[in-house]
Amino acid sequence: MLTFAGTPVSKAWTVMKGINKYIIGFLKGFLVLFLVLLFIELLLYFTAPVYDFPGPAPFSGDRFYNPYEGVDGTSWKKANFHFHSRAWWGLTSGRENTYEEFYRIYKMLGYHYPQISDYQRINRHFSDSSFYIPAYEHGYGIRKKHHILIGAKEILWLDYSLYQNLHHKQHILNLLRDRNEIVAIAHPDWDNGFPTEHIKYLSNYDLLEVLDQNWRSVPQWDAALSAGHPVYILANDDAHDIRDAYEIGRCCTFIHSPAGTPGEIIRNLKEGKAFGADVYMPDGESFEQKSISAEQIPILRSVRISGDTLRVETDREAMKFTFIGQNGKIRKVARFTRSAFYVLQPEDTYIRTEICFYNQWKGPGTLFYLNPVFRYNGEKPGNPLRAEVNIIRTWIFRIFAIPSLFFLAGLLVYFYGKRSRLKKRTT
Repeated sequence: MLTFAGTPVSKAWTVMKGINKYIIGFLKGFLVLFLVLLFIELLLYFTAPVYDFPGPAPFSGDRFYNPYEGVDGTSWKKANFHFHSRAWWGLTSGRENTYEEFYRIYKMLGYHYPQISDYQRINRHFSDSSFYIPAYEHGYGIRKKHHILIGAKEILWLDYSLYQNLHHKQHILNLLRDRNEIVAIAHPDWDNGFPTEHIKYLSNYDLLEVLDQNWRSVPQWDAALSAGHPVYILANDDAHDIRDAYEIGRCCTFIHSPAGTPGEIIRNLKEGKAFGADVYMPDGESFEQKSISAEQIPILRSVRISGDTLRVETDREAMKFTFIGQNGKIRKVARFTRSAFYVLQPEDTYIRTEICFYNQWKGPGTLFYLNPVFRYNGEKPGNPLRAEVNIIRTWIFRIFAIPSLFFLAGLLVYFYGKRSRLKKRTT
């Protein structure tokens, strides 16, 4: 009798056939599951609305809106709204983070409002604290088109996970609007998730995460402002490892809030009474060193408009003040001063200010990104929905998409039927 590794060949062949049958069955089952999920995904795409987007309309009006009107430099609250803890059985990044370490380190670094924003989950761990604001990060697609939701009321589970065009992005923003106090587009520059060509058309959101530890989405911000969208800044760590000093305390948002209540924080953040900070950090700095540096962050004293002149003042001398206008064009640079001014010109639609301070070696250090002042007609600024659903184009798209759905449904029926027939033959 022929043997293989001490086992009769006939028996080994029978075992191999059983294994192959199992593998083929598994692959067919996986294929059916894949087709089912693909069918559901395509169904979502085919039911998405098609919008008409009005062209960009730069800010206009005979006066300038200053979100910092009446704001002094004594009531800034330091906040972070983008941090990940253990969620979804540890499947997402952040699984090693503990709540105790999160609270201890962010408090050590002087944060008044450190918030957790897990993927697709409103974390309730600190809900009984005075600083708690419900937040989460929406989005699970492959191209990182995410959103930070602040004052979140419920989770939106819908997402277009394979691909998103301008229409899909606007639809998601619309669905998020009623479920949250603040809707912010997260890290728009990551993987070109929200290119400037899309940003200048999108509306119905409040903030843009211009700064995080890895990404600087300043061109996207200027694109939104140049298109006449009064969108304010959000700056966060987007941290996934509380033990990594490089990730923590890098970017933060300072919000003017005399009362320091969650309601006031949300309201003033939404109204632009805030600014983003890119905090200078030398390589290899420890948490203890970072806590000392955090106490030495400069203070924004005032942002005022007097007549046709914008004046910005800090508590110490800065390397430079840069005034930036339409399409991100630099309008003026003032150096080596603690107070700078810019005379607003008739062609200016908005002006935002960046302030670069010294580091300990008298080189470029911490950067402040101030919200813009912009032209308006006297009505309270907002960024409501501008796009309108084009019903005719929406239904034309759906009608032409129906054959694809039928084809995919036919494949599902074919594979399921074939699998059933094979089962009957073997029984």
